[in-house]
Amino acid sequence: MRFTTYTDYSLRVLMHLAQSNQGGTTISELSDFYKISRNHLVKVVHHLGLLGYIETTRGRTGGIKLAIPANQIKLGDVVEQTEPDSNLLECVNPGENSCVIDRQCRLKGILSSAKSDFIKGLNKYSLHDFSKPKWQTENLFKSVAIQSA
Repeated sequence: MRFTTYTDYSLRVLMHLAQSNQGGTTISELSDFYKISRNHLVKVVHHLGLLGYIETTRGRTGGIKLAIPANQIKLGDVVEQTEPDSNLLECVNPGENSCVIDRQCRLKGILSSAKSDFIKGLNKYSLHDFSKPKWQTENLFKSVAIQSA
């Protein structure tokens, strides 16, 4: 399974917010930090807000911050909610299944089980588990920038 860019950006936003220690940030700061299109981040942030993961405040002193503690945000839940089509094959999605051997095929059950196990495995980890303190991440990105220069 390969995650979409949308899920990648969603995880980056959440990690950054978890590292900011409740101070929050802005979409512009995230865009500059990750070198990601601001327009894409607006969509991601809006969706994460609708899902209840973040709070947004408008205005000059506004910004975004986590709405719930990082240890309550499960990785598998975020992936499942931000991946538009996480079915491994069309036969796993009843609305799109046009496979002629569907009734005799056992692959659908195996793939459904594998996907479920994958999400359960990811849900063993919270946002807190994979968010390093901000200074460590900033040093990581600085060292990457130096190496690529």
